[in-house]
Amino acid sequence: QIQLVESGGGSVQAGGSLRLSCAASGDTSSHYCMGWFRQVRGHEREGVAAIYNATGSQYYADSVNGRFFISHDNAENTLYLQMNSLKPEDTSVYYCVALLIREAGRKSGNYCYTRLPASGTWGQGTQVTVSS
Repeated sequence: QIQLVESGGGSVQAGGSLRLSCAASGDTSSHYCMGWFRQVRGHEREGVAAIYNATGSQYYADSVNGRFFISHDNAENTLYLQMNSLKPEDTSVYYCVALLIREAGRKSGNYCYTRLPASGTWGQGTQVTVSS
């Protein structure tokens, strides 16, 4: 089992920046997928970014590519999402998701982005509000 605790959400004006953190604890083996997803109440869940920690391979949704940056500190077992040039449409609850990878073979950020929603463990979410 892996436990996830997000932090760093808040309110910011359009054009501003925020950094989200997700501290992982529990069964943190050496290889795992981690990512950020977001959801506005009453709307479909949307992928944001994902990373495979063993290689650092990343994948971004088109809506955030070039503005958001995902990273992972293996020593601290912490996932980050640096969000720049924020827009009002980025307003959402952001969730950290993690999936332990036990099978052999190199994985990509795209692989993680695809597998995480249905197979990963989810954090409790943190609210990000961007005002115009």
